[in-house]
Amino acid sequence: MGYLSISHISRSYGPVVAVNDFSLEVNRGESFALVGPDGAGKTSLIRIICHLIDADKGTVSLDGRDTADHFDQLKPLLGYMPQTFSLYPDLSVEENLTFYAGIYGLTGAAFRRKRDDLYGFSNLAPFAKRRAGSLSGGMKQKLALSCALIHEPQILILDEPTTGVDPLSRRQFWEILHDLKRQGVTILVTTPYMDEVARADRACFIFRGEKLSEGTPTELASQFAGQIYFLDRKPSPELMRQLQGSEGLTARAFGSAIHLYLSPADRLDRHAPALHGAGIDPNSLTRIPPKLEDRFIQLMEQGS
Repeated sequence: MGYLSISHISRSYGPVVAVNDFSLEVNRGESFALVGPDGAGKTSLIRIICHLIDADKGTVSLDGRDTADHFDQLKPLLGYMPQTFSLYPDLSVEENLTFYAGIYGLTGAAFRRKRDDLYGFSNLAPFAKRRAGSLSGGMKQKLALSCALIHEPQILILDEPTTGVDPLSRRQFWEILHDLKRQGVTILVTTPYMDEVARADRACFIFRGEKLSEGTPTELASQFAGQIYFLDRKPSPELMRQLQGSEGLTARAFGSAIHLYLSPADRLDRHAPALHGAGIDPNSLTRIPPKLEDRFIQLMEQGS
């Protein structure tokens, strides 16, 4: 059994199934990413783990104890950072830290030591007197993380912590998470970003409330079945329509370029007429190894 064990969890909102028979094990001291698009069920699952909503079926255990029966004892082990900014915008950075420390009975010299440690890794000390509502997006997330860490939890649960944050702040945020992991903190993070999934020890793809696959980032990418060719062309609607006209060839936009998917036994030369018709020389295509995005798209299409 893992440090965090999720067993056959289901949750519905009326006719809408948010989580369906979902099971997962997160080991002590690892970073685990739960990845899926909006509406995949990630937030509902996180709220069930944190005992904010009840599951219709299934159980969650932390450190070998059922969270439904022992949550008061387990609560000090858990640090939770919700998807939306949940601190007090009219309080300063330090006032927010003081408030959350007081919830856990951390006061006096013990609080000041922990506050200074948190300022050390967040670089928020120069902004200690600034109101939380006036912080930048990246600093708000660092403050929210600091408040979640004020009581030194053993497991940190983060719901899309870097959504809407600039790339530099995202990278700094993940550097902080890796420092925490090195200190032995277990981390469960939901994210829609595949580059963040690649930073985790293990990950799980979730779609429509169901687990699609799990493993290390390398294992997940290697599960892709087929061939991928890189096309350095802007994915205009007309070009994408032309490429989709050849049976067995699938085109997907990847930023300012295109990935072409073929089945494992297919041959690129079989699609040469369609490619030439779209103004593409087959010799200009480069075969590339699969990325996490490629495997996730494939799994979603298989489950559609």
